[in-house]
Amino acid sequence: MNRRNFLSLTGTFTAGTLLLPDFLHAFGSQSTLVIGEQCLVFIQLNGGNDGLNTFIPYDDPLYYEYRTKIALSKNEVISTNKGMAFHPALKDFATMQQNGDLTIIQNVGYPEPNRSHFRSQEIWQTASASNEYLSSGWLGRYLDLQCKEHQPTAGVNFDSIDNLSLKGNEPNSITVKDPNRFKIKSDKEETVKLSDNPQLDFVRKIANSVSEGSDDIQNALSKSTSETSYPKTGLGKNLEWIARLIKGNLNSKVYYTSQNGYDTHDNQVNIQQRNLTELNDAIYSFYNELKKAQLLQNVTLVVFSEFGRRVKDNGNGTDHGTAAPMFIIGGNNKGTIIGKNPNLANLDNGDLKHEVDFRSVYATLLQSKMNFDYTKIGISNTLVNGLF
Repeated sequence: MNRRNFLSLTGTFTAGTLLLPDFLHAFGSQSTLVIGEQCLVFIQLNGGNDGLNTFIPYDDPLYYEYRTKIALSKNEVISTNKGMAFHPALKDFATMQQNGDLTIIQNVGYPEPNRSHFRSQEIWQTASASNEYLSSGWLGRYLDLQCKEHQPTAGVNFDSIDNLSLKGNEPNSITVKDPNRFKIKSDKEETVKLSDNPQLDFVRKIANSVSEGSDDIQNALSKSTSETSYPKTGLGKNLEWIARLIKGNLNSKVYYTSQNGYDTHDNQVNIQQRNLTELNDAIYSFYNELKKAQLLQNVTLVVFSEFGRRVKDNGNGTDHGTAAPMFIIGGNNKGTIIGKNPNLANLDNGDLKHEVDFRSVYATLLQSKMNFDYTKIGISNTLVNGLF
């Protein structure tokens, strides 16, 4: 089954109410994960976030030379540190780093970068080489090996369609748009009969996972409440759900969500200000919730985008580029800045040269936080030193 068919097919199960065939109602829920284990939370910034205006080389004159229209002045940036500083919308990112809970990995990318949104997201989600096409996600492959039995909520994706990162041979993950509407029809309600065609076995497994996972999610939510005020945004609501599931001992290995709107070819200053404010406020609420619950050490939040933007602006924005920073929050990370400042004097045809391969970050997360041999899912990159 190809990726597009997988996304469109399984996405039909995520609108909130699932019509199940009769034979699936007999299955109950199960839980095989241990309370208190580490989990990973991913926020994907869709569209290609401009890293140079997020964590800013404010002390480099080339930054202002290349970005005559969109550069942030030295008076605007905050929390200066060895020639770098945060966008003013990220005031709480600065606080988290000062607390020792946020690490910035600079110049993250991959060889032979692809500037297509769809293809570059696919590369990040499958952990493939730029000329390699994989049908399974890197987290899906991890869950296939980590889950000794089928575990429908080992991974939870908050979105309206499934995420390729979590696709494996077994449906060990579930996609939820709104847990309040995520329920299973009773036996008396209308059902849909699936064909006896063997090719639909995977669809049956997905439907079965939704049936099992719905009860597990509702049970976890019933045991938790929000102790922090979250912003009234899509990302804020998704992180509030994730925090409640973690506090309610759903015991998922992986949570995934995304934020759209980072394709800033035009009107970048205003758009990025709005997006980064939403990102900052949602994450800081999540961070404070976990700190109050004394769970931050068990949760590692990863923020990334499929690529950065071109170094030189196009007038009012920036076009598709290559390397950009990644942000790691919680999980007892060392709260440092890893990597050299962006080298604006040594570009590759106008783009930043990557210094850290994103698969090295994946490998480090799997080994350090999940106690998992990352080579088993096809990653052979070296680890990132100094992250944890």
